[in-house]
Amino acid sequence: MKRLIYMSLTFMLLSCTATKNSVKTQLADNHTFILTEISTDPTYGLSEKNPIEVGGVDKSEGPLNERRYLNAIAGPKGEKVSYYRAGSCCPVKSKNGFMGMAMLDNYRVTWEGSKDTVSIYINMYDYGVLKAPVGFTIKK
Repeated sequence: MKRLIYMSLTFMLLSCTATKNSVKTQLADNHTFILTEISTDPTYGLSEKNPIEVGGVDKSEGPLNERRYLNAIAGPKGEKVSYYRAGSCCPVKSKNGFMGMAMLDNYRVTWEGSKDTVSIYINMYDYGVLKAPVGFTIKK
């Protein structure tokens, strides 16, 4: 019983004390980040080994930051994207996660005229510079 209490308290403590070393991100509105560049790295956001780091867990805004990011990207020709959360996957090391680990969220993204959906991997525990993935543009 003591072990369960200890583990619960440790989880709560770690969740509440996530690092504050966030990248300054601007908002277009409460639901959309402002992005200014498109990545040249073909794995950025499109591989679980190089997820998009939107952060926010430390401020209880992790899922909101994921949506803010997805609302800021557009299809290859500026098309409006639609997306849905396919689920959590892929444990990654994170100093802001539980016991040094965090799970990524996988979103499926599509746009009008696309033949397939694209998987985008997002880390809401850690902060990084936000860019649009290769093959996407920035919402105007």
